[in-house]
Amino acid sequence: MSSSLDQLKATGTTVVCDSGDFATIAKYKPQDATTNPSLILAASKKPEYAKLIDAAVEYGKKHGSNTNEQVDATLDNLLVQFGKEILNIIPGKVSTEVDARFSFDTKKSVEKALHIIELYKEVGVPKERILIKVASTWEGIKAAEILQSQHGVNCNLTLMFSLVQAIAAAEAGAYLISPFVGRILDWYKAATKKDYSAEEDPGVKSVQSIFNYYKKFGYKTIVMGASFRNIGEITELAGCDYLTISPNLLEDLYNSTASVPQKLDASGAAALNLEKKTYINSEADFRFDFNEEQMAVEKLREGISKFAADAVTLKDILRKKIEA
Repeated sequence: MSSSLDQLKATGTTVVCDSGDFATIAKYKPQDATTNPSLILAASKKPEYAKLIDAAVEYGKKHGSNTNEQVDATLDNLLVQFGKEILNIIPGKVSTEVDARFSFDTKKSVEKALHIIELYKEVGVPKERILIKVASTWEGIKAAEILQSQHGVNCNLTLMFSLVQAIAAAEAGAYLISPFVGRILDWYKAATKKDYSAEEDPGVKSVQSIFNYYKKFGYKTIVMGASFRNIGEITELAGCDYLTISPNLLEDLYNSTASVPQKLDASGAAALNLEKKTYINSEADFRFDFNEEQMAVEKLREGISKFAADAVTLKDILRKKIEA
């Protein structure tokens, strides 16, 4: 019998590898790959990536008038070098993240995104193979709208915890969204002091609601479930457009032959009785409705802070190498 991983792919779900490790990506043969500062930080500590880091440091030294500028240039180059290497392994796209510090600054997010695209161009990678990751804040969603409509740059709206964010992202024309399944579960487990079955999992239910809303109203934005805590969350979302999965859970799926039936089906969404909402032209409505979801507010804040902190840690490592 085929592996659970192959069965998952057979449901129509595109499997994406949530890793910055090249060997892992090569093993599981995903279509796409996603990275973030936390994943690059973890990979950067492995000796096999020393050459990439050294090359990025040399680049950074030549592209800044002071140490801070050199560190920023080094980090941007490192992210692009990782992305380029990943694209040598996979057939599809790689996601590269805009600095989380710009999560509440549309203008700086757009500028950084275009800079990243230009760096990829310099190493021979066309923008069609890149997804720019921005946080699903109001400012991030507006940055994605500008990048998609004015520059033809495809965006991945990350750190998504609510249907409100998802609706605004689809209206902005975002190429893809990343609702965070496991982090939603984490919050509810802490708040309610109870365990949840895969069928009851609030993170799973969140992605199901977004998927059904998009299919009901004909939005083309890809739904990519992310941040999984267990295999059950993944198999409950079989049939979702994309799922980005960490190496340990990919390994579990790879080694399992348990049945993985399709659970999500776009054709069934048409009959659902759902209310259509709009946010893209009303920042006040977006902020009010988003603010009504305590979990989403807390997890978005926490996620931005964590990505920003890991980026700072990575920069500190690069700074020491520049100053050495």
